Amino acid sequence: MSAPKRYTITAALPYTNGPIHIGHLAGVYVPADIYSRYLRMNGNDVAFICGSDEHGAAIPMRAKKEGVSPQVIIDKYHSIIKQSFQDFGISFDNYSRTSAEIHHETASDFFKKLYADGKFIEETSEQLYDPEADQFLADRFVTGTCPKCGHDEAYGDQCEKCGSSLNATDLIDPKSTISGAVPVLKETKHWFLPLDQYEDFLKEWVLEGHKKDWKTNVYGQIKSWIDDGLRPRAVTRDLDWGIPVPVEGAEGKVLYVWFDAPIGYISSTKEWAAREGKDWEPYWKDKDTKLVHFIGKDNIVFHCIIFPSMLKAEGSYILPDNVPANEFLNLEGNKLSTSKNWAVWLHEYLVDFPEKQDVLRYALTANAPETKDNDFTWKDFQARNNNELVAIFGNFINRVVVLTNKYYGGVVPEPSEFSEIDNQTLAELQAYPAVISSSIERYRFREASQELMNVARLGNKYLADEEPWKLIKTDEARTKTIMYVALQIASALATLSEPFLPFTSEKLKNILQLSGISGENSWDDISSKEILLRSGHTIGKGELLFAKIEDQEIQQQLDKLEATKKANEAENKVIAPQKEITTFEDFAKLDMRVGTIVEAKKMPKAKKLLVLKVDTGLDTRTIVSGIAEHFTPEDIIGKKVTVLINLAPRKLRGVESEGMILMTETPEGTLVFVNPDEANVNPGATIN
Repeated sequence: MSAPKRYTITAALPYTNGPIHIGHLAGVYVPADIYSRYLRMNGNDVAFICGSDEHGAAIPMRAKKEGVSPQVIIDKYHSIIKQSFQDFGISFDNYSRTSAEIHHETASDFFKKLYADGKFIEETSEQLYDPEADQFLADRFVTGTCPKCGHDEAYGDQCEKCGSSLNATDLIDPKSTISGAVPVLKETKHWFLPLDQYEDFLKEWVLEGHKKDWKTNVYGQIKSWIDDGLRPRAVTRDLDWGIPVPVEGAEGKVLYVWFDAPIGYISSTKEWAAREGKDWEPYWKDKDTKLVHFIGKDNIVFHCIIFPSMLKAEGSYILPDNVPANEFLNLEGNKLSTSKNWAVWLHEYLVDFPEKQDVLRYALTANAPETKDNDFTWKDFQARNNNELVAIFGNFINRVVVLTNKYYGGVVPEPSEFSEIDNQTLAELQAYPAVISSSIERYRFREASQELMNVARLGNKYLADEEPWKLIKTDEARTKTIMYVALQIASALATLSEPFLPFTSEKLKNILQLSGISGENSWDDISSKEILLRSGHTIGKGELLFAKIEDQEIQQQLDKLEATKKANEAENKVIAPQKEITTFEDFAKLDMRVGTIVEAKKMPKAKKLLVLKVDTGLDTRTIVSGIAEHFTPEDIIGKKVTVLINLAPRKLRGVESEGMILMTETPEGTLVFVNPDEANVNPGATIN
């Protein structure tokens, strides 16, 4: 395509069964925002589109769990998600929702067009049915064992462990999440999109047409699906939550969420265009429009095979120019999980780190999972802030602003003749916009963020080499030139940082008073204009752009995650089943006494064993106990314990153990003594 007349940028519709976390931000929304902001700064016509995905089985599942209606769930999370996007500066031109009337109309019309054109096949097939709940089971209402990887908690539409797309009938040992019953097969009628009929189109469009310019992870997944052979896929479901299927004989059925959700991009564009007095159609139907989908890797199939096949079947829509899907972001070595609360939620982050949106945006961009799954750690987050944003970017700006105010009362000085190092530095500065542009336009946002930081590094090195704080004493004219050059770099940073650090960019523009008489610089100005900040222009007082994050703040986040991990372990703890029935006579044979630990030491070369001397009231005997990982010897001397004293002696590591101390375990896995609490219970007292 020659230079596009306009851009339609879509970001995956977040699902409104919970808030959004850093994985969503890193994988989809920050990259899409960087790209959209960059395009706007270069004068392009951009429609950056998103909205809440509010249909599908997971919504009524969540509603049932919380004892409310599905509408309550979607209203709650739509509001939280939309606010989180606003708080983090995600600059959507329109953020809609699939429960909106305009979306119901758009999705229904799309279905009816394909239906009227004979693009669907109608089939009666057997689907899973819950005999106890008396209803067909949508994919997310069924769990079972994945036939591909053996994961025993796969859903009816996807295995979240191996990423395979499934049909509910593929599951091994399926069960209903509604009643727990084993589902049965029952006949039902549905409409299918025959994907097999679009294989040749997809091969030509993607496998041949985009072999060189699409990301390898995206291309590979598409090729794998096509090589495996595409099959018809249902576009309707037996469910009472969603968009009713708009044809006769489809009562009690709704459009399958994967069919209606991507149409949400179109309906959201319509909503935006109506509000702005624009025509929506060129943004979806003009060949001079560049359409780009930003998604996570779990959505590749839907955006690169199914949705394009839908658009091709409809006939009047353009196809995406690129789908730069990211891999997954993990958290402290474990997979992010909404259900297990293993996440950093955006709305909670801002409570703990107020005014630090850009710190998270930068840390996630610098460590973005662009080609492989990456791990977010709080230590790396701290290092990115302290070692890069504070020590490089913030330090440079602070020195420039403070020295300009100190030496010249905040007025940009008049330079004298430029030295070779001045000219070289300014030439390097002018080259950076093209370098950063190249990275952004190839969807390499990690690379672009580091090139931005290199601009600040350029400024720091220049100041460190020229040392204006020393030169001011001997050569005022040279110092003015140095500070003038440094201010040009600061001004460039205010512009170049905007796609990545929008809040910081705005703050820096205010400090430099760029909205004043000199006017703001465009992206191209950095390369083409010799003067970015004129002599005589007055800047404002300095303020810190970034603050150091202390170890204590990071430890609080790690402690929060550790508490979550323990809570999950406790919730998933399996209680041992009751043992076989025993008789009173067997129980009476056990001689349990109160004892006191009078001596304790570690067993040499044994990690788990302590050698104890226990006063049983009858004698003082040796007992070897596997509790060394939970207690130190000095902690338990003098402790009263319950002892089984008539257990047959047994040698452990050469030491004869003459009994057993009774223990139990907390939900977190910590051992505790089963002991008498009363202070006046003496050693030797029997336990009956």
